[in-house]
Order: sequence, then C-alpha cells, then structure tokens
Amino acid sequence: MVESLDLHLEFDRSAGFPGRSLESALRDSIRTGRLRAGSRLPGSRSLAADLGLARGTVVQAYAQLVAEGWLVSAPGSGTRVADHRSGSSRGARRAGPDTPPPQAPPRSRRKPRPPTASGPVIELRPGIPDLASFPRTAWAGSVRRALATASHGTLDYPEPAGLPALRAAVADYLARTRGVLCDPDAVVITAGFTQGLCLLARALHRRGVRSIATENPGLARHRMVLRAAGLTVTPLTVDTGGAEPDQAAGQAALLTPAHQHPTGAVLAPQHRYRFVAWARKNDAYLIEDDYDGEFRYDQRPVGAMQALAPERIVYAGSTSKSLAPGVRLGWFVVPEPLRRDLAEAIGEAGAAVSAIDQLAMADLLTHGDYDRHIRRMRLTYRRRRIELADRLAEVTTTPLEGIAAGMHALLPLASAGQERWFIQTGRRQGLRLTGLHSNDYWHDPADGRRAAALILGYAAPPSHAWQAALAGLGQLVQQSGR
Repeated sequence: MVESLDLHLEFDRSAGFPGRSLESALRDSIRTGRLRAGSRLPGSRSLAADLGLARGTVVQAYAQLVAEGWLVSAPGSGTRVADHRSGSSRGARRAGPDTPPPQAPPRSRRKPRPPTASGPVIELRPGIPDLASFPRTAWAGSVRRALATASHGTLDYPEPAGLPALRAAVADYLARTRGVLCDPDAVVITAGFTQGLCLLARALHRRGVRSIATENPGLARHRMVLRAAGLTVTPLTVDTGGAEPDQAAGQAALLTPAHQHPTGAVLAPQHRYRFVAWARKNDAYLIEDDYDGEFRYDQRPVGAMQALAPERIVYAGSTSKSLAPGVRLGWFVVPEPLRRDLAEAIGEAGAAVSAIDQLAMADLLTHGDYDRHIRRMRLTYRRRRIELADRLAEVTTTPLEGIAAGMHALLPLASAGQERWFIQTGRRQGLRLTGLHSNDYWHDPADGRRAAALILGYAAPPSHAWQAALAGLGQLVQQSGR
C-alpha cells in the first residue's frame, strides 16, 4: 500500500546534491502545512522511481529527516510526518531551513486531552440508533464477498432504479418480514428516505400532483422537501388512532402507519381502510414511511399497509434506523404508473446509489446477517424501553406514551415552559433532549401550544453509557418535581 502513494514535490534536480534538495523540499512541505502531521509518505522505492533518483538517495533523505524529528518511521507502518503541534507554528516559520521542529514526546507518554467543561454529552434525541452496534464485521465481510464476485460491468454507471441483485434481495426481505406485495421490478434503491421522497415528489409533480397531506405533528424536513418540489402541504391531525383520514386532501398523503413519528401511535385498522378508499376514489397515492417497522416489542410487528392496495401505496424503508444513518441506503416499492417518472427524476438528479454499497447490502441480506442484526437490536431496544419506563416510574406518576415500538417514547409534560426547562437543564447536565413543543413538528406553531412532552430516544446511547443516561434522566425528573 505504501508503494502506491503519490507525492508532489518541487526541487532542483540539477543541483549537485539531490539528496539535500529533496530534504529541503520535504521540510518546506511540512513547514507550510501541505504535508500534515500523520500523513504517510511513499515508499523509498516508489518515490525514487517517480523523481528519477537513486533509491539510496531517498532512503538517506528520509533517515536524515527522521533524525531531525520531521518524520517518524516504524516497521510495517511506513514513514509518516511527525506530530509536532506542541511547537509554535509561527516559530517554525521563522526557523532556518535545517532547523528541526521540537521533538514530540512518545505517544505512550502524552497526556490525554482533558474533557470539556460540561463533560460528555449523552444523546437522547429520537431517530438515532446505537451507532456503536453497527455490524462492522458482517458489513466488511459483505463488502469483501461482493467485490470478489462482482462482474466488471457491475461497476459501470449504475441503473437509476438500482442493481438487480439488491432489488431482488429487498423484494424478498420485504415480502418475508413486512408483508409487502412486490417483485424486484417495483423496487427502487435510493440514498435514504429523504432523498427518495425528494425524487418521488418530483415524479408526482410531473404527473400533475400539486397537493399532499402530511401528519400533524410530523417531521418538518419532509414538509420542506415536498414544498421544494412544488407541492402544497396540508395537515392531517394525529390522535391515538394515528392520522385522521377525513382530513385527507389533494392527490397524495404521507403516513407513518406502523409507528407514528413523533407521537408513537399506530394507524388504526379502520383508518387504514379509509385512507385506501380515499386514494382509490380520488386517484391519489399514499406514501408509507415504514422507518422503524421492524422494531415492535409487545407483539409481532404490524404488517405493512402497502399490501392493502399495492397499486395506490408507495412503500418506503431504509437502513437509517436499522443500521446507521451514514450508510445512506433506502428502498421504495413503487406502483407501476410512477416508475418511469421516478427513474427519470433519479437520472436527471444524478442520484444513483454507489454500486459497491448496493452489492454489500445485497450480500448482507442474502446471507442473513441483516436479519441477525435486526433481531439482536430488537432485543436491546426492548430491554432499554422497559428499563426507561421502570426508571421513570420511580420518580414520576406520569407514564410513557406511544406503543412499545421503535426507538423513542413520549413523556408528557405540563407545559411548554417545563419542556424548555428540561431541555436547557439537561443540556447543562450532559443530556441532549428533544421536546414535542420546542421543535418544528407542527404545520402551524399554534397547533403545538396545547402539547408538551419529551421525545426520549433510548437507542442512541452506546451500551456503556445507557445506565448513566437513565440515572441522569431520573435525577432531572426529580429536580423538576422539586
């Protein structure tokens, strides 16, 4: 790996002492910051060939700069730029060309950086999985197998709708685990739900859709994306049975049926049927955001709504909650009339997803590693929700709201002022909290004045920080009572 690195240097090859010219060029590159601390240099054989020098000349130049403290070298890890940030950069610029930088102490003897004044922050915001539990080993294995077996043509510009291997694997997985009715031709691979929603909104607009209804409360980011595509957004009031179908208007509706965000309600069966009847009557489409549908703890997960009307419902899922938001992979199961318009929107935006990521995800699904990870995290999050409810029951008589599912629950509060107190005091004590009133969940801010709650995300803290999160939250609730 070291031999293949490139390095741009400017020095006088015609000078009588090329070794010294090389040393000076390297010093100047480090002194000016072009070569940063920790940067790896090419191997001596490779650099000598690139510069037209004898290998021994490069070896001697490296050795001299190591002796001066500019570089560090260790067997097996190559030659790197030394970390001499403890010295004054201003003084380094004033030093002569051969003045070595201050020697950095050995890594094992350096003092650790002190923590910030406010201490470590424990993340309790909703919608974030336990990133420390990402299946790194399984993912790495899938990448290796995918690259070992992929044809050359697979690495060409990918098809807008996604690679056939992943579309087939997703179709099989969704049919098996979520009851979705589809074949691989209906699956479109996206870089997560939000990107897919943006492209779908463009496709709907192209087909003449001008208005879409979304849940109230619901994510402001989704309303922003829909409006950016030229759609008018209208509210659907959410109650204990989910979104209210009688308020559906326009030519489309965006729903979170399995676990409404942020209230945690599940869309009642009668509401599901009424939404489907509305879509069929008005030649409209429903978008089912199944963002955390795999995670249900008090019973088997509710099946996808899409099976009620595959010709009217666009089903959408992603890996943002199941694996990690940074993976940027999602899938939309699209009724046939919308597929061409969506493919054109993807092509126009240049929004096709990395072929290697698609191949890796297909492998993760077909080898069962994705299922194993979901089952493992389902047990983890179930246990955390129980522990959260038990801890809060010790300090308050107010029970958690929302079904036992997903990665968040609501703790109702008396007022918006109390919600602000929790968020501000929690921040000072190292807890990052989110409130129902203090966020842009509502179509009209006046709609949220009657509601106040903490939206407690119990998935984000890594396992070693979970008990500290429970203790800190319990103390905060006790303080609010006093």
